[in-house]
Amino acid sequence: MHKILWGLLIGLAIAMPLHAELTYEGGYNPDQNMEEYFQESQPDYNKSIIYIFYNNEPCDACPQTIAMIEDVYNQYYSDQYSLFIINYQNDQEYNFIETYNLSQPLEVVLVRVDDGQTFGYKKLQDIPALASEVSDPNSFSRDLRYQIDGFLQNN
Repeated sequence: MHKILWGLLIGLAIAMPLHAELTYEGGYNPDQNMEEYFQESQPDYNKSIIYIFYNNEPCDACPQTIAMIEDVYNQYYSDQYSLFIINYQNDQEYNFIETYNLSQPLEVVLVRVDDGQTFGYKKLQDIPALASEVSDPNSFSRDLRYQIDGFLQNN
């Protein structure tokens, strides 16, 4: 019995690798560039994009506003469009700041995509002010959906 047990343990030890290799699964991998990240996270290039850009400037309404936008996206648009939340403060690979004229602590940009080609974008105006002025999340959701539908579904 002891010989069988020892034989099993030795066989198991030989079959197991000497070290376990950790592999990264999911989310942004700090060892990959932004292009690789977008390719992995957005394999369907026919989806229009909703970008939420933020920077490191203080913004009291920004976390709540981002959460409200994510809620609207998850409830109404997750199967139609892609959503990316990006800190554009240290953007060195893509020139989001110049491309979309970003300057505010929080900005939302809609990019219309068809057959893998970009057909324009729209920067939504003063989203944090809209969220802070509107105490009713349903009203914010309705206004945001109106803007998204008006631009992205207007092909």
